[in-house]
Amino acid sequence: MSIHENILDICNQFAVDHATIGIHAVDHSGRTIVYNRKMKEIEGLNIEDIKDHSILELFNFDKIESTLLKVLQSGEPQLRVKQRYWNTNKVEITTMNDTYPIYEQQELIGAIEFAQDITALEKFVLQPLRKNRGKITFNQITAQSSAMKSVISTAEQAAAADLPVLLIGETGVGKDNLAEAIHYGSAGNERIFHTFHCLHADTDIIQQLEETLQQQPPMTLFCERIDALSISLQQALLYVLQKTPTHQFIASIGDDPVELIASGTLLKELYYFFASFAIRIPPLRKRPEDMIPCAESYLKIRVESLGTGLTKIDDQVKELLLAYDWPGNLRELELLLDEVSSMRTTEDTLTLDMLPLQFKMKVEAVANDASRPRDFIVQSDSKLLPFDQYLREAEKYYLQKAMKLHDHNITKTANSLGMSRQNLQYRLKKLKE
Repeated sequence: MSIHENILDICNQFAVDHATIGIHAVDHSGRTIVYNRKMKEIEGLNIEDIKDHSILELFNFDKIESTLLKVLQSGEPQLRVKQRYWNTNKVEITTMNDTYPIYEQQELIGAIEFAQDITALEKFVLQPLRKNRGKITFNQITAQSSAMKSVISTAEQAAAADLPVLLIGETGVGKDNLAEAIHYGSAGNERIFHTFHCLHADTDIIQQLEETLQQQPPMTLFCERIDALSISLQQALLYVLQKTPTHQFIASIGDDPVELIASGTLLKELYYFFASFAIRIPPLRKRPEDMIPCAESYLKIRVESLGTGLTKIDDQVKELLLAYDWPGNLRELELLLDEVSSMRTTEDTLTLDMLPLQFKMKVEAVANDASRPRDFIVQSDSKLLPFDQYLREAEKYYLQKAMKLHDHNITKTANSLGMSRQNLQYRLKKLKE
């Protein structure tokens, strides 16, 4: 390679790494070959996390939804496509993508995606319904299941005690709603409710938060997803909060705190600061009794806010809603209902034909996965996998199923399999090599 070619390669790599949009390129099998810094910021993953995995293993979406896989299958570009999905850290992401096929001598060898992060825009600008809902109280939170009734009971105690609160749960379970209900449930509370979003926080924003807490009258501060902060920023946040004890503090995390602390994702001292009341909100799939009431309640809110819309749900649709596992929880359910309702002006009942095709396909995929074991033993009528490869595939499949069953909690999964946490972590690590 000449000096000029070497300089050109360095410049190209520098441009990719410092671009203000996310860049993700994959080969023909869907495995990553380029993943720049901005894409890492958007998706919360490192190149080490993704280099040995296809994108279907990393993100919770079906083949029909992945713009990269669409391009690999069709060989045609996908331009200005909005994509919403949940990564392996269970963080919801919304991007606007331009995705192009990569050809070499007329042979499709991969695809490259340019992604603009519009998560914040979607959340705060394009959701007027949420803005117009008014204050959220305990009475507005659906709690038909015994699990959610217990959550509300503990939250009411927390509101009365006026102590720091930690909300634990997956993306979309309603941690923000419960935080607001705790705020309004405090007796004689005249404080304002302020949310501090930690997903894209930096040192400057934490300094601004410190100024706000020092200058403003007592408020309820909700620190959303403190586990998304780096450890150094968590230390800075803890220092700021300890200096301003006149406020009510609530925080949320997306996973079991023991697991987060053990993995170095959550600062132990910050956990202790918030853990006067630790409230776990179960995912929607663990409380099916709440599924249909939640959907009906949200449709009612839409009607009250917009003056028109669907008011009832057909029995066939109810069956479909109950058959799906809802990785995005209530947030994903609301997005589905928003999409369906926005297309209808006269009907009052949500029927099967109104549901988007991609949602029906996802439900079908879940049902097929639950009823049929993975066919990795026989590749065709006459071809068997080598025995070592079969054992590796079988172990990978079984461990993935066990992890999913226990919501990716290492400790619970290890206990159910009769092995130590260290042994399970070792096996999972080896399967990535």
